[in-house]
Amino acid sequence: MAESKGSGQKVGIIGSGLIGRSFAMIFAGAGYQVTLFDILEKQTTDALKDIKQQFAKLEGNGLLKGTLSAEKQYSLITVSQDLKDCVKGATFIQECVPENLELKKQIFAQLDEFASDEVTLSSSTSCIPISKFSENLKHRSQCIVSHPVYPPYYVPLIEVVPAPWTDKSITDKTMAMWDEVGQAPILIKKEIEGFALNRIQYAIIAECWRLVQEGVVSPQDADKVMTCGLGRRYAFIGVFETMHLNAPNGFGQYLESYAKGIQNSQ
Repeated sequence: MAESKGSGQKVGIIGSGLIGRSFAMIFAGAGYQVTLFDILEKQTTDALKDIKQQFAKLEGNGLLKGTLSAEKQYSLITVSQDLKDCVKGATFIQECVPENLELKKQIFAQLDEFASDEVTLSSSTSCIPISKFSENLKHRSQCIVSHPVYPPYYVPLIEVVPAPWTDKSITDKTMAMWDEVGQAPILIKKEIEGFALNRIQYAIIAECWRLVQEGVVSPQDADKVMTCGLGRRYAFIGVFETMHLNAPNGFGQYLESYAKGIQNSQ
């Protein structure tokens, strides 16, 4: 990871659950000041305790991100039960509340009230296009999705999904920022339910379920297809790269050789 530019900049995290805690750790590791918001004091107290323990364990195992010590990273995280306080002075807000459209509408309406004209308002939503809860906001051009894979501290992919009205500068800044803090952003070029990761994941789930339901394999063996086969391969090379490397003359030959088998398997 390149040297962080986060020093002195503030990030607000809305929701102190597992995703919110992980994001707080990522940003603190990159030198950002982090304010972690939740409505209950016990939630934030528990979150801080857990984060401190995780930082210590990571440092002890040589796995701590960034160049700052665990103690210093922990000192960069504060908590608040005041949403306005969390948003004030922030350059980036990451919402991490449960996957509920009405709840996200409520949260983003409040964020819109407190937001400056410069802050990026980002959501962790897994499947819901941000246009469904930002359309009527005055700061809607600053709204975007940054969908992580749990746990984001260890799994770097971030799906960046702008709404049709998201300003291009917001998209560009969001992509650059996730890259800067050590994540691996990809751009979803147009809104679609489920984005890319979950659509691919759901296709795998659907086919595994069908194979089990039709008595082709057991659930245990369907899982083994991933853990001992495809999962190991795809951990290193992607779908299209695999296809290209699986034929001596590349992608075109792969399609010529296996097109009929692919069609017959649908």
